[in-house]
Amino acid sequence: MSLTRRRLFQRLAAVNAAPVSGEWVSARGREAAVAEGRTARGQMAASAGTNVIRIASNENPLGPGQRVLDVIVGKFPEAGRYPFNAQQQEPELVKAIAGKQGVKVENITLGAGSGEILTNAVRAFTSTSKPLATPWPTFEAPRDTAQKVGTPVRAIALDGQLRVDIDKLVEAATGAGLVFFCNPNNPTATVHGAPAVADFVKRVRAASPDTVILIDEAYHDYVTDPAYQSAMELAKSTPKVFVARTFSKAYGMAGMRVGYGVGDPAVIKELNRYRMPYSISLPAIAASVAALHDQAHIDAERQRNTDVKAFTVRAFEQMGVKATDSQANFLFLNLQRPAAAFRDACRAAGVMVGRDFPPYEKTHCRVSIGTMDEMERAVAVFKKVLGSNTTTAAGRRGQ
Repeated sequence: MSLTRRRLFQRLAAVNAAPVSGEWVSARGREAAVAEGRTARGQMAASAGTNVIRIASNENPLGPGQRVLDVIVGKFPEAGRYPFNAQQQEPELVKAIAGKQGVKVENITLGAGSGEILTNAVRAFTSTSKPLATPWPTFEAPRDTAQKVGTPVRAIALDGQLRVDIDKLVEAATGAGLVFFCNPNNPTATVHGAPAVADFVKRVRAASPDTVILIDEAYHDYVTDPAYQSAMELAKSTPKVFVARTFSKAYGMAGMRVGYGVGDPAVIKELNRYRMPYSISLPAIAASVAALHDQAHIDAERQRNTDVKAFTVRAFEQMGVKATDSQANFLFLNLQRPAAAFRDACRAAGVMVGRDFPPYEKTHCRVSIGTMDEMERAVAVFKKVLGSNTTTAAGRRGQ
């Protein structure tokens, strides 16, 4: 009997006790599960039967659009085939990315999320004599990989606005094998505009021409700051520079594990030497191709996030809590109290927020942006935990 789309949904629903949805694909809560020492299976099982609000892991709360979901389901009958046994799989995705970014296929590398690409960059370009230069705190994958392989790490503190300190990072990059620049930065949600990034690249290239520059733009699609511009054009034209992107955030495909890098062909060639062969599944490849052609979904997700974020920022301001200028789908909040106590109290009330981010764990907490309904309910919890008696935004709208 052939596996039709209807039968596939029925089988998946029977296994998971819930219909296939965007949230299922986005794999919400996995980062929180790891941080709490629980298995991903246990975390997802818990979410199916509870009303927990999971705003800890910077996922798109809605998952991918229906167009992508349909493609994923349509590819499941091929799940028994290895990617190299299916015609035009990874090459099709590479071609689609090349078309969207205006580059050649030799300018592109793929990975299981951008995490694989960041890890491969550390392995490819650093060594015991060629350190990793990175801001701190930032996305941990490069630093953690460097520590595992014995590469020295030059970790640079953020500036007074919790942005990447460009002057100090340029200095640290001199003689380094790789410099990592996350823009917008995670966990602080802060961003640098195009002139600052271009100046950073120019200065590193002049001071240390052998250093590879990795610019992580995982949250690119959420930025609304008019001064910001992707570093993609720099990566197209500048030696030793490449940009990493992911389908895990605005595209809503965190559970599918797809990312890509664009840049200097010599750098890309070296990165590809470290790739795990066929690390991306057939459904994920097909879903990514479809997602690249669904700009309307990304535009709608950006607007949804902007609106819900504005509501959440206002609510925290009424509680006397200030956030950094967030250009992502999360907030970095100065609670003026330890994150652990806040996190534990929120968890007890059914709201999951971010883990510790040293050296700010005694004052700051990261809170991801969920749906408007989730954030309205979460705000009510935050007010109780923080001891605020202010009126809810939901109440103000009803006046």
